[in-house]
Amino acid sequence: MGYFEELDLHGHTAASAKQKLDETMKNLPRDTRELTVVHGYRGGTALLELVRRYKHPKIERKILGLNKGSTIFVIRRQTK
Repeated sequence: MGYFEELDLHGHTAASAKQKLDETMKNLPRDTRELTVVHGYRGGTALLELVRRYKHPKIERKILGLNKGSTIFVIRRQTK
C-alpha cells in the first residue's frame, strides 16, 4: 500500500458502494494521501452522487477532475 490508493465501485449498488467506502476509509494505510474513487457516470448517477456527498473525518477535501467517472479524496495527515 502506498501514497495513492484506488477504489473501483463499478458494479456496486449504492448500498454496497457505501459499505465498501466505509470499509476502505476505515482500513486506509497511514501513509495514504489520496484515494481515487472510480464510480463511473454513463450508467447512471447514483454512485457519482453517493461519492460526491460522502463524508468521513479522514477526508480533507475532494477533487473533481476532468474525468467525470472518478473523484479524488485528499486524506488528512494522521498525527499519531
